[in-house]
Amino acid sequence: MVEKDVIMARFVIRRILWMLLVLLVVSFITFTLMHLVPGGPWSREKALAPAVVAALNARYGLDKPFFVQYANFLLGILHGNLGISYTYQDRSVTQILMQGFPKTAVLGTTAFVFAMIVGISLGMAAALRQNTWIDYVCVMFSTIFASVPGFVLGILLMIVFSVILHWFPTGGWGSPAQVVMPAIALAALPAAFIARITRASTLETMRQDYVRTARSKGLLERVVLIRHILRNSLIPVVTVAGPQFAALVTGSVIVETIFSIPGIGRLFVQAVFARDYGLIMGTVLFYSFVISVANLVVDILYGVIDPRIRYD
Repeated sequence: MVEKDVIMARFVIRRILWMLLVLLVVSFITFTLMHLVPGGPWSREKALAPAVVAALNARYGLDKPFFVQYANFLLGILHGNLGISYTYQDRSVTQILMQGFPKTAVLGTTAFVFAMIVGISLGMAAALRQNTWIDYVCVMFSTIFASVPGFVLGILLMIVFSVILHWFPTGGWGSPAQVVMPAIALAALPAAFIARITRASTLETMRQDYVRTARSKGLLERVVLIRHILRNSLIPVVTVAGPQFAALVTGSVIVETIFSIPGIGRLFVQAVFARDYGLIMGTVLFYSFVISVANLVVDILYGVIDPRIRYD
C-alpha cells in the first residue's frame, strides 16, 4: 500500500511539472500572438494623439522590448499578480476574474451535472434495451443534440420558454430561474456526446467474459449491472468528462453573451475586442490551468475506477 502511494505521488508530481511547462508554453504563444495582431489597447475609433499613446505605453511598460515585457509578466505571476486591465483600470485582472468566475462556475457546474445525469442515464438505457424503441429514442436524442450548436438551442429556448410561455426570464443573473435555460443550452451537446460514449462502452462491457461469468454464478442482475457493467463502462466516460467539465466551468462565450451573463467568457470576448492584453493573458492562463487540473483529476480517477490501471 505504501509503495502504491509513493508511485501515485511520483505520478502526480510529474504531471504537475508537465502542467507548469504547458502553462509556460501557452503563456508565451498567447503573449506572442497578442503582439502580432495589428492595433493595441489604445486603438480607438477616434485616434489618440501620438504623445498620449507614447505616454500610456511608457506608463504601462508597453514601450519596452518584447522579451522584457514577457519577463515582467512572468515575474508578476510569480508574485501572484496576473497584471492589470487596460479596460477596467480600477481593478486588477485577478479581481476581475474572481468576480466573473463564480457566475460562470455555477452555470458550468449545473450544466455538467445535468449532462452527466442525462447522458449516462440515456446511454445505459439504450445499451440495456438495445434495438428497442428506447434505444432508438436515445440514439435519436444524441444525434439531434450533437448536431445543434448551443447558441441555436439557446435562442430556441428563449423563444419558446420566455417569449411564448413566459416561464423563464430572457437573460441576466441573480435568480435560479435565470440559470435553467443557459444551463440546458450548454449541457445539450455534452449530454448527447456522453450518451453515445456510454452506450458504446456499455455494449462492449456487456460482451466481456467476466460479465458472463458473474451471471453464470447466479448473481442478481442489479449486482452485475452496478459492480461489473457500470463501473467498467465509466472509464471512457471519465476520459471525456474531465475536459467537458473544464470547458463548461470556464464558460461558454456565446451562451453567456446571448443570455447576458457577466461571466469570464463574456469578459474574454470584450478583452479581445479591446486589445486588453492583461485580461486576455489572465483569462487564457486561467482556462489552461482549469483544463490541466481537470485532466490530472481524470488520470487519478482511472486508478480509482479500475484497479487494473497502474501508474508505474
